[in-house]
Amino acid sequence: MGSKKSDILYLFDRPAEPVYVPKGENKVAFDVPANYLPESRQQMAPAIVSRFADDTSSKVPVKQISLPDLSIPLQLGRREPFSLFIPKHRKLAARLIDIFLGMRTYDDFLSVSVYCRDRVNPQMFIYALSVAILNRPDTKNLPIPPLSEIFPDKYIDSGIFARAREEANVVPAGSRVPIEIPRDYTASDLDEEHRVAYWREDIGINLHHWHWHLVYPFETDIRIVNKDRRGELFYYMHHQIQARYNAERLSNRLGRVKRFHNWREPIPEGYFPKLDSLVASRTWPARSAGAILKDINRPVDQLNFDLQDLERWRDRIYEAIHTGAYINPRGERVPLTEFGGVDVLGNIMEASILSPNQNVYGDLHNLGHVAISYCHDPDHRYLETFSIMGEPATAMRDPIFYRFHAFTDDVFLEHKNTLPEYSLQQLDFPGVVITDIAVQTSNQPANQISTFWTKSDVDLSRGLDFTPRGAVLARFTHLNHADFTYRIIANNRNNEPRRGTVRIFIAPKQDERGLPFVFRDQKELMIEMDKFTVLLRPGSNTIERKSTESSVTIPFERTFRNLDENRPIGGDNLEQFNFCGCGWPQHMLVPKGKEEGFPMDLFIMISDYTGDAVEQDEPTGCKDAASFCGLRDRKYPDARPMGFPFDRRARAGVETLAQFLTGNMAVAQITIRHTDTVLPRMRSGSMGNTLTFA
Repeated sequence: MGSKKSDILYLFDRPAEPVYVPKGENKVAFDVPANYLPESRQQMAPAIVSRFADDTSSKVPVKQISLPDLSIPLQLGRREPFSLFIPKHRKLAARLIDIFLGMRTYDDFLSVSVYCRDRVNPQMFIYALSVAILNRPDTKNLPIPPLSEIFPDKYIDSGIFARAREEANVVPAGSRVPIEIPRDYTASDLDEEHRVAYWREDIGINLHHWHWHLVYPFETDIRIVNKDRRGELFYYMHHQIQARYNAERLSNRLGRVKRFHNWREPIPEGYFPKLDSLVASRTWPARSAGAILKDINRPVDQLNFDLQDLERWRDRIYEAIHTGAYINPRGERVPLTEFGGVDVLGNIMEASILSPNQNVYGDLHNLGHVAISYCHDPDHRYLETFSIMGEPATAMRDPIFYRFHAFTDDVFLEHKNTLPEYSLQQLDFPGVVITDIAVQTSNQPANQISTFWTKSDVDLSRGLDFTPRGAVLARFTHLNHADFTYRIIANNRNNEPRRGTVRIFIAPKQDERGLPFVFRDQKELMIEMDKFTVLLRPGSNTIERKSTESSVTIPFERTFRNLDENRPIGGDNLEQFNFCGCGWPQHMLVPKGKEEGFPMDLFIMISDYTGDAVEQDEPTGCKDAASFCGLRDRKYPDARPMGFPFDRRARAGVETLAQFLTGNMAVAQITIRHTDTVLPRMRSGSMGNTLTFA
């Protein structure tokens, strides 16, 4: 009898526990051939398997196959840290992904995965297995568990795990109480950067960054890497992170991020992550204030590059932007075109295998992360490993992430500033006029959005190796907002229906000094909130849209819930629930704001769908977070440049947002008011954050 497709998901359970130990609450073990066990255990195979027989409720049969050559993935030790930013690790992971994708049948895929599970580095294994499951036609509907459940040590104060093990060993599963994670465990407010630590260290935000890199791997089969407009999406997703972080900083009386572009000056921001790696049995290194980057020479990681290399690559990229052409491997100059240029530039900057010429343009983004992550031990003399900037799952916790990405964002802005401005004809939608816009929150004045703190639980048990079964919950305090609804009144003066795309953005009204933003600066802070199509009948149309329907976010439950509970059963719902693992967390859709109120501009535009439409089959998979993650197996669902209409310089004479407007656009001032108390979330099974205010 063959195994069920979902059986492969048991390999995510307790990554350091062997495959023959029962997995999950259902106590499922893999029935493996004796020679699949690690060599040191093969002699005692019968004794080992029988030892766990009483704890096993059912077994998954694993067929013996002729195994592929695994010598390349096995070059990384089981207990070594793994980073997608290190070229050597990327190549090893790519080989493992290729092996998984190359298995002809699901049973062969399961068999080779089981064989690799106890031999390959666990972090590399989980990454490669996740990418393969997402991209194999026979498994892509399976719901991959969030990384916070598999490796909770990447997200949680290391002091919690001793308490978690005690809870698991002493208290029966049904009586365990959640372990409270303190809100301020990485620093005090003596460090002003700590004011926004709740945002940088948010689990959902860090899971988004990790999952984006799962959907868009750097290196493997070109058909998987070369997704539609991938380079442009690399730019836009990170640009949106910067806009959101800057709004958060302004909400907390901090200045906007200063870009880190002189790599020889000290880094004033320190960061002490307070994380331990359970798999690698080590502490994540800290960075003291005033750290200085140095040339990297670490033979153990096959890393040898100078800061001068980064500077040379940066200068060549700027040269390509200002001459309007890049150099291909044959030495020819290829134009950076108006619409495709940003995609090429994204591939050059990110330096996946799609980079058109790594010889000339190098590996600036990835090795920039690496240089920062090794500044405490650039030549391996102290046998230290990389800091959290060296790992996509953790990098967003560190303040320097945003300063480095302010530099990379600036490179794209430099290119965008060379492009022609949008004309009135490109922006306008003839005959369509927006006459009124507003947001409404239940029990609140019009145009006011409420934020507050909420407590939510994450189940650690999947990542607690060698402890008794049953849920072990960690309770987090995180930012949240009340659900709200956009209300748009649009008049279609044409004699027939018109289809349009509603584009919703918000941006801070005032800078650090309390002065109104000029358009040139404000457009860089525009946060995309939603994008959807609408059919406008002739005459007046009232459009209502809930915040929970955003094209940017994934449902609240995707971040804070054990997937084994209340999961949709089969069909499209299951696929939607899974692929929505990539997307901005719903609870972080809105900036925190201020207790006295934080004024923002709500901008809404309805663009002409004839210029937005993309010809493709109607998607059957997840649509939830298409703005940041695209659509599976399809083109990006908007023909306009990402960030339209704010991705280019304004036409002559536009100094303010009001002067930018055409008839199919409208602006209203909204206020985000923060309540500095913890409010309970109504867990009624809804996908929203609905609360009842007293």
